[in-house]
Amino acid sequence: MIPDRKRPRHGRVIWPVVLVVIAMFGFGFALVPLYDVFCELTGLNGKVKTEAQAEAAGKVDTSRWVTVEFVTTVNGSMPLKFRAETTKLKVHPGEYQTVRFYGINESGRRLVGRAIPSIAPGWATRFLKKSECFCFSEQVFEPHEERAMPVRFVIDPELPESVADLSLSYTFFDITESQSPPTKN
Repeated sequence: MIPDRKRPRHGRVIWPVVLVVIAMFGFGFALVPLYDVFCELTGLNGKVKTEAQAEAAGKVDTSRWVTVEFVTTVNGSMPLKFRAETTKLKVHPGEYQTVRFYGINESGRRLVGRAIPSIAPGWATRFLKKSECFCFSEQVFEPHEERAMPVRFVIDPELPESVADLSLSYTFFDITESQSPPTKN
């Protein structure tokens, strides 16, 4: 008589593996919203809101100054000269200020760009409020066009007194190709 061979039970291994794969897939989808919530709670990443906030008359803290440094960069080989009218500005928290940035298309073609802002230290993002900014929309530069682009902002007087310096940085990205209609061959 031949003894019955026991068949291996693959089900004991397969189901846990399937469950782990499903959990990993779900975690991948949840990662971006979780990261956004984490950044909002901790103030990390320096993400700046890209919509205008209405100006409101508030209390100006004339007892202290905050120095705001403006940093400009152009990503990649975009033929755009980009600068701020001033590199540093001393402001009283609660006092609205307007700073102009200038862009010059140095090419003979039309450019479409998008400026992405960031603030350092990142956790101070919630204390800088903008009512007007060129970063709220795409910027179209015709060949050799020069343009002034204003930013109107206020620093919330609730900014901790230990903070005396902020850095507001803009990086211009060339999105011309993504905005052009497809060409026919």
